[in-house]
Amino acid sequence: MKALIFAAGLGTRLKPLTDTLPKALVPIAGKPLLEHVILKLKASGFDEIIINVHHFPDQIIDFLKLNNNFSIRIEVSDERNELLDTGGGIRKAAWFFDDRKPFLVHNVDILSNVDLSALYNQHILTNSLATLVVSQRDTFRYLLFDENKRLNGWVNEKTGETKPAKLNEIDSYNKLAFSGIQVLSPAIFELMEQFPIKFPIIDFYLTNATSQIITGFIPTDYNMLDVGKLNVLDEAERFMTPNP
Repeated sequence: MKALIFAAGLGTRLKPLTDTLPKALVPIAGKPLLEHVILKLKASGFDEIIINVHHFPDQIIDFLKLNNNFSIRIEVSDERNELLDTGGGIRKAAWFFDDRKPFLVHNVDILSNVDLSALYNQHILTNSLATLVVSQRDTFRYLLFDENKRLNGWVNEKTGETKPAKLNEIDSYNKLAFSGIQVLSPAIFELMEQFPIKFPIIDFYLTNATSQIITGFIPTDYNMLDVGKLNVLDEAERFMTPNP
């Protein structure tokens, strides 16, 4: 199975660490974030991985070489000239997903106990364009799902903005936060042709939600940590360190 790891971000919220280091190589419990994600993917049966790079890309490439690509196929999608956002990053890596099978996309700064095999299997069973790992988490931007776990829209509760703009009966939907892990069907690439070079994947989903099946995957007993800020690093250490 194939996967894409988003590792191109600038990691501005992790400064000053990311002044000299890509976010993907920030160490947690003795291993870089990237290594934690690669090993999780590998343990779940994903043996072909592409990683997008932009910020200190050579450090990531050297790290992969030093570890012999963790004995699986690992390629690099080079975005050093321009960050393409999440949607553009997926489309740039389209050449890698040439087997016409669904593939997983995982943010490098997300640590979780989600069962990636169960996620992949649900995607196959529902015949969705995309299956997004979502959870009930405190935020102010939510994806809106109906009783069938199908994506219908998005709301920013701080500003009142909705997508689509005239979405009614907001409170009738299940408000869930996206966790940065998803499985996509290769049919997305044809639909992406109408989008610019650089675009966010959530906007792509919202544009296609009425005509395509985009579903939410809600894990049971879910633990997830977004390692995006300095004040989360200690918690991340505890998250990845087994209890004695």
